[in-house]
Amino acid sequence: MMMTRASMGAMEGAALDEVVRRLVEGGRGGRQVQLSEAEIRQLCVDAKRVFLSQPNLLRIQAPVKICGDIHALIDDKILCMHGGLSPELTNLDQIKDIERPAEIPDYGLLCDLLWSDPSPDGEGWGESDRGVSCTFGADMLIEFLEKNDLDLICRAHQVVEDGYEFFAQRRLVTIFSAPNYCGEFDNVGALLSIDENLMCSFQILKPNETGTPRVKRQIPNKPAIGGSA
Repeated sequence: MMMTRASMGAMEGAALDEVVRRLVEGGRGGRQVQLSEAEIRQLCVDAKRVFLSQPNLLRIQAPVKICGDIHALIDDKILCMHGGLSPELTNLDQIKDIERPAEIPDYGLLCDLLWSDPSPDGEGWGESDRGVSCTFGADMLIEFLEKNDLDLICRAHQVVEDGYEFFAQRRLVTIFSAPNYCGEFDNVGALLSIDENLMCSFQILKPNETGTPRVKRQIPNKPAIGGSA
């Protein structure tokens, strides 16, 4: 039976659990799972409700897998965000104090958390080629990490050819989990796995001939966060 717009909001917990079960089992078996538009919309509605009920600075414990974006503080040592640092960001309490929902401003802390980028060749803060937000050098990154007793920043926001890319002697990593992005980029995707000892490994996703992502290879023990690199 096709779900109507009126019935979308009436999906009970059991029905939602069944959709999640189908997705998980299909993923394990490498099968595609067909969902109706109504089911997809309701998943988004429920996900939004869950996200808004959580704090801005979500504190989670390893082990965890990072796919694309995860915005959290992992074991008080790994800070995850979409974009990057901001000249206005000095401590993590500032992230907790951001009010949601919010319109994304053209400048300032929230804008930078979403849209700033590391600058491989520059120091300090610089102008971004995107025309919005800023860039930050390795010096600004190290200063922020040391001040807040962090080991690593994990972020997304940029297509990287190998699915992941390090910056500043492995103190920041860009994770991009969508291979063949938009059908326009010849990139692979990557997942970052962090175990209970904060050891990191990467799982590489490469598009196959049909354009469907598949696991290609795994690169173990890169880097060792909280231990030797």
